[in-house]
Amino acid sequence: MRKDQLLTVDHLNELLLICSLVLLIAVAAVRVSSRSGLPSLLIYLGIGIAIGQDGPGGVVFDNAGLTQILGYAALVVILAEGGLGTKWKEIKPALPRAAALSTVGVAVSVGVTAAGAHYLAGLDWRQALLIGAVVSSTDAAAVFSVLRNVPLPARLTGILEAESGFNDAPVVILVVAFSAVGRVGPWYVLLGTIALELLIGAAIGLAIGWLGAYAMRHVALPASGLYPIAVMAIAVSAYAAGALAHGSGFLAVYLAAVILGNAKLPHAPATRGFAEGLGWIGQIGMFVLLGLLVTPHNLLDDIVPALLIGMILTIVARPMSVFVALLPWRMPWQEKTLLSWAGLRGAVPIVLATIPMVTHVPGSERVFNIVFVLVVIYTFVQGPTLPWLARRLRLGDGEEAADLGIESAPLERLRGHLLSTTIGPTSRMHGVEVGELRMPAGAAVTLVVRDGTSFVPAPTTVLRRGDELLVVATDPVRDTAERRLQAVSQGGKLAGWLGIHGSPGRRHGSR
Repeated sequence: MRKDQLLTVDHLNELLLICSLVLLIAVAAVRVSSRSGLPSLLIYLGIGIAIGQDGPGGVVFDNAGLTQILGYAALVVILAEGGLGTKWKEIKPALPRAAALSTVGVAVSVGVTAAGAHYLAGLDWRQALLIGAVVSSTDAAAVFSVLRNVPLPARLTGILEAESGFNDAPVVILVVAFSAVGRVGPWYVLLGTIALELLIGAAIGLAIGWLGAYAMRHVALPASGLYPIAVMAIAVSAYAAGALAHGSGFLAVYLAAVILGNAKLPHAPATRGFAEGLGWIGQIGMFVLLGLLVTPHNLLDDIVPALLIGMILTIVARPMSVFVALLPWRMPWQEKTLLSWAGLRGAVPIVLATIPMVTHVPGSERVFNIVFVLVVIYTFVQGPTLPWLARRLRLGDGEEAADLGIESAPLERLRGHLLSTTIGPTSRMHGVEVGELRMPAGAAVTLVVRDGTSFVPAPTTVLRRGDELLVVATDPVRDTAERRLQAVSQGGKLAGWLGIHGSPGRRHGSR
């Protein structure tokens, strides 16, 4: 369709057909990537390249500004989804380390990578600093995707999740500063700007997250499908408010989503499922658009510089940033080695590489091409080898009892809650009698659904894997009832004797 043509119903039909086919192919690609270990983002980029001007699709697309805007929007959704699935008890001990990696670590990585790009790859200092800043951000979508398939200890998972959620904020500020017209201000002014924007973003994110969680817990909406929409709207509003206040919107949306995801909201599993679906759409659309933007025949001259800079980043800059940032903490070298290799890049660096293109920085197209090639090649290397490295370093957690997903619906007029949960394949609730659950006074298992048949259980009814339980709990004991179900799921009927008390919520299922 030419630019002077109006969008008609026929054009809309064609567009919907193309988009639906791309989504179906992308969904099938997830199946392929899960079996082969190949990160799905590479397949999405391949779809975009195939649609583009050098592929069978032949679509010419060179709008870096539109790509940047849509990439930002997708990143907001991905960060919100990641925050909603992040368990506070896992990232709380990791916050100081993640903050150090997101600030001190980023500074070290930018400096080392930029020096290598300047002295070894021959780029001028502005291009070298831009590349150093752009590739110093670990990608939330890539990290969440890999962590889903690698059973790492909770302390390492918390560090990687929090770092990927935090480090976008300072990196975006650096890239915007290096892309500005004219000379970059003094380093201390730049550091002060970063600190101020992070502080504003954190304050707004925490405030909106707390207020949103309070409102969602005390307002009974007329339909369960409205809860996920409201939660995502609150998270996105945190980004917008933070950005409009000249703070870090990315940090604001992540922190707000973390608070909402750990606030025991009504219909929490459904909300996480809805957010995960939006995250998939954002990820697929962002990667396909980035693949469409790139021109493959223009990448040939930049393959060698990309390989060289990628080696500097992967072998020197990232390990140095990890070891320097984590000096105040005593950690085994195996854990620091894994954290060094787990600094995965994805769409975020490619999106950030569009910022100098939009501001017409000299050599910005070369910066974009180098970043694109670097991300593709080193994602091929790092993603599939991370599980192997975790096993070699003996850092895998192995199979353990999964947390229990508990669905909660408020019964406003009865001042109570209806809890719904399913006994999973690794739950130690299997074989436990209903009476042995020892639910608190004010809570009771009222219905069991087994093999499509529902019945009212007796105290001696033995629970089995796959059973769905419906529990009615009064408002004062709702949290206690959830914790008791979690404890029995993790420790069996002797959970209390073993000191297992449980906590509401469950681990996210992000990409």
